[in-house]
Amino acid sequence: MFRRVIRFLFKAMLWFFAISIIGVVFFKFVPVPLTPLMVVRAIENKIDGKEMICSHDWEPLKNISTNLQKAVIASEDGTFLTHNGFDFNAIQKAMKNNEKGKKLKGGSTISQQTAKNVFLWQGRSYLRKGLEAYFTVLIELIWGKERIMEVYLNSIEMGVGVYGAEAACQYWYKKEASNLTKYEAAGIAAILPNPRKFKATNSSSYINRRKDRIVKHMRYVGKLEY
Repeated sequence: MFRRVIRFLFKAMLWFFAISIIGVVFFKFVPVPLTPLMVVRAIENKIDGKEMICSHDWEPLKNISTNLQKAVIASEDGTFLTHNGFDFNAIQKAMKNNEKGKKLKGGSTISQQTAKNVFLWQGRSYLRKGLEAYFTVLIELIWGKERIMEVYLNSIEMGVGVYGAEAACQYWYKKEASNLTKYEAAGIAAILPNPRKFKATNSSSYINRRKDRIVKHMRYVGKLEY
């Protein structure tokens, strides 16, 4: 009986590794049509009886302003271009803040957020964090920085029912993602901690201060050579 259980678990792990690797390779070349978060939001709206349109328009990275790319790096992950998926200094800082009872923030890189958004569910369980680390390693190895940034900017939530850079630019500024100014890009990056609460336009004083800081930090983001 024990041997059967071991064989079953071993086979299950092999299948998991095979399917996950195939999935990562597949999405290296194919646009991600839907994320788990989009599904969750649709279910939540259905339960609440809300008729909410999901806006999600995929655009190649070359059609997304470098201003937005620099803005999300400045805001979310300053070492994105140089780390291997994890910013251990940020993780250590987040752990210390958590020990002091402060709000846990700043530990997840753009690579980790992309892995979570595309392949996993929301939450903070040890299982999900472990799987997030696994998929982060996979996408860093198989996708590379350029594809990670492309998927990230096309899949994250940037407003209520708004997913991806093109949909966000149309929603907030009525313009294409390729034409964002630095300040407009900073506006979108500034709301990413809570895009269902904050607004990129007609923003609160808190978001306006974040915009100003992001624009300043964008000057120090290196040349985007993926």
